[in-house]
Amino acid sequence: MADTEITGSSARLRARLAGALYVVCIVCGFFAELVVRAKLVVHSDAALSAHNIVAAPGLYRAGFFADVSAMTLGVLSSIVLYTLYKAVSRGLALTVLMLDVISNAVSITGSILLFAPLLILRGDAYLAVFTAPQLNALALLSIKLYEVVYAISLGLFSGSCLVTGYLIFRSRFLPRALGVLMALAGTCYLLNTIVVLMPKGFADYLFPWTFLPILVGEGTLALWLLIVGVNAAKWDAIARR
Repeated sequence: MADTEITGSSARLRARLAGALYVVCIVCGFFAELVVRAKLVVHSDAALSAHNIVAAPGLYRAGFFADVSAMTLGVLSSIVLYTLYKAVSRGLALTVLMLDVISNAVSITGSILLFAPLLILRGDAYLAVFTAPQLNALALLSIKLYEVVYAISLGLFSGSCLVTGYLIFRSRFLPRALGVLMALAGTCYLLNTIVVLMPKGFADYLFPWTFLPILVGEGTLALWLLIVGVNAAKWDAIARR
């Protein structure tokens, strides 16, 4: 039997809290990727990327902190959602939570690679043994290595999305369509990870189309949780079985 100390109305409030955390998480991620790195990092030009980062270190640093914030908020949202999903299946809900924690821990650990260009390019005396082109290349390589680490973390997160989709589909206190969208998002995350880890040029045509279902799935779930929450009566009925 599921825990019954959470009432239906409390479940709705928890859902809205999880939704708020989820929305801010998504906004932070978009800011870091589309406002910061898309503006500063040129993947085919190490010198230009280095010039952009050195010219706007504050913006680059803001993107780094936005990424770490997104990962942290993602874990917090997952903890809150666990208290809701466990009414459907405690084991599967715990699986989702553990995958979320592990995937975000991988990303946070790997984020040191994202911070590294700020150290590599700031001109400290001990770096004088490297030429400017070498430092530029090292900075861009660090960013590219982070993207591989992040792809691995998203591969783990794809499992979370797939199981979440199944839980939502079974839940009855959230629309089944949200479960389908999350399962599709999980599939796209997995495809993206495979593409990143395969040889260069492998199925590159899938990007950015694989991210459209991800945006729709996660964005819709986050907004639904924030605005609507859960069906309190149905959640309460399931939790008290």
